[in-house]
Order: sequence, then C-alpha cells, then structure tokens
Amino acid sequence: MLTRETPLMIAGPCGQLEALWLDTPDARGVALICHPNPVQGGTMLNKVVSTLQRTARDSGLATLRFNYRGVGASAGSHDMESGEVDDAEAVANWLRAQRPELPLTLLGFSFGGFVAAALGARLEAQCVKLDKLFMVAPAVHRLSEEVPPASNCPLILIQPEDDEVIDPQVVYQWSAALGRAHELLKVAECGHFFHGKLTDLKDLLLPRL
Repeated sequence: MLTRETPLMIAGPCGQLEALWLDTPDARGVALICHPNPVQGGTMLNKVVSTLQRTARDSGLATLRFNYRGVGASAGSHDMESGEVDDAEAVANWLRAQRPELPLTLLGFSFGGFVAAALGARLEAQCVKLDKLFMVAPAVHRLSEEVPPASNCPLILIQPEDDEVIDPQVVYQWSAALGRAHELLKVAECGHFFHGKLTDLKDLLLPRL
C-alpha cells in the first residue's frame, strides 16, 4: 500500500493552497482532513491531523490534507470565519474531481472540526452525499443557525475530557441539543492535543472509518 503523500498546490479562492495527497488505486473512499486554528499555529502537519491522516490511510481511504489561506505556502491571509470554509470547499471540489466514484469522509480537529462541519453542510446543500463526518475536540461554538453543521451523514464527536482549549461542557451541551442521531465519545484523562493519547484516538477512529 502507498504511504507517501504527494505535495501539491490546489487553486483556492485566494490563490494556491498547499496540500498533501495520498491517492491509493484500490481506495474504498476519500478523506479530507481539516487542521486546527492557524492563529494559534495550527497547520496540516499538526500531530493530531497527522494521526487522522494515517488512520484514514490505514482504513483504506485515499487522503488529502491542506493548509488554509495564509498557512505554510498557501496564499492569502487568515480569515477565521467563512474564508477557511471557502478554502475547504475548493479543496473538496478538487478531491471529488480526482476520485468522483468514491464516497467522501470529512475529518476536522479543533477549529478544523468547525470547518469540516460547515463544509459538510455546504456540500449537502449541493446534493453531495457524505459518508461520515468526524469532529475531534471541535470548536462547536463557531457553528450557528447561519453556519450549520452537516446533518445528513453519520456524525462522530470525539472530545477529550480534560480539554484545556475547547471547554468539554460546551461540546457536551452542543451534542445534547443537536437533535439528530450521532455518537459522542469522551476520552478520559486527555487534553486538547491528545498528548500520550494518540493511540487511543486511532483506536476510536479505525472501527468507525
């Protein structure tokens, strides 16, 4: 199985977006992975994002991760609202064009959880069927009636119980009020960046991907 990602640039709304693409000929699906808050140093090389990518790869998915505008070699500057979702939509369109026959799974960590959820809603509005949506320690406070999450695909929330960045209670309350079937997985004795818990994260992801 191929394991080495290919660096490439993808046209985005503010210019070229830096990405890493792993295309496996016998893939059973494709995974798009969204990284955490760029203002706080988040990039596609974040260790949680890397764990999401490797786990998706090991489950038989082709994978694509990318840097938002203003991150790494990506053009533009941070928006921290709809701009990063615009970037994710452009990348998703590129990904779907490469492997149009394969189902699409979205994964996002922290701010990337918001981006993946908001992107999912946009794609569903365009009648794109999603396979699954994974939100890991997600910035759910950024979602609203104006910017809703995807609603027509299986949703899995993974939340560290000792998260020092995203208040776990906010995620639990959002989950309780969601009004749709989903899975909430709590990771005990775990902080936001899954220090010492990346294997636990992989073990939660693998059977669900």
